[in-house]
Amino acid sequence: MDSSPHRWLEDRGPACQLMALIDDATSRAYGRLVEHDSTEENLRTLWGWLERNGRPLALYTDKSGLFVTSRPVQRQEELRGEPARTQIGRALAELDIEWIAAHSPQAKGRIERLFGTLQDRLVKEMRVREIATLEAANRFLEITFWPWWEERFGRRPAGPRDAHRRLERTHRLEEILSVRVARTVACDHTVSWQGQRWGLRRENVCAGLRGAHAEIERRLDGSHWLRFRGRYLPLQPCPAVPRSASPSGLRPPGLVDRKPKPQQLSKSKHTPPPDHPWRTFLFGRKPDISTLR
Repeated sequence: MDSSPHRWLEDRGPACQLMALIDDATSRAYGRLVEHDSTEENLRTLWGWLERNGRPLALYTDKSGLFVTSRPVQRQEELRGEPARTQIGRALAELDIEWIAAHSPQAKGRIERLFGTLQDRLVKEMRVREIATLEAANRFLEITFWPWWEERFGRRPAGPRDAHRRLERTHRLEEILSVRVARTVACDHTVSWQGQRWGLRRENVCAGLRGAHAEIERRLDGSHWLRFRGRYLPLQPCPAVPRSASPSGLRPPGLVDRKPKPQQLSKSKHTPPPDHPWRTFLFGRKPDISTLR
């Protein structure tokens, strides 16, 4: 699995990348055109392969930051005895797919040769059909190009047994192929992520949630969920609290009344009289006996 930045749509459409997978045994290939090489797009492409072919034994990729991480082990990972993984690495582990890292571009010769072929054939096919958008290009890949590719370049494997394993009922792809982060639930049953606060509806609040350690799960369809003790609680964004009162004079919720500071009294210069105690105080000095009566 890898991605290839190229002018796939030439001057008719935006610059994009082809994210693709190819099977070593049969040369079966699958891929999508995407704007950016991100975690979400890698998970979507992997989802497409899993639905068509099942779970492979291993996935062979480069050592980019999407697959390798240098962050310390989080608390939840330490409690489960797991190493620090990226979102893609965690999804592969839950699907029981081994991850193999390539140590050089030459080691990924199979996928690189695929990109070399597609940069010629696929670009010409889309030019003839005047495809100019990512939506039209991915629809063409799905319906026309990949079936033609498998028929034209597919080969019989060395053995009759397919090493791909089927997806079980426990493999819920919408949950596994997601982005998760660990958070602590605040006293008002909200969590914060990327500058946005997320809250629960009153009917979804359960016992033990306040101050508990949970996970925010952002799925590929854009929905956010709170994973807590095996339960999935839907999250919704909390409205931002304005800094000042509304023009109608109503105070927004959450603001606290503050007492105005009293005006400071103006200070006038005061000169004490000669017989003032402040002037006659000795401050530790010995008194003058001649002045005493």
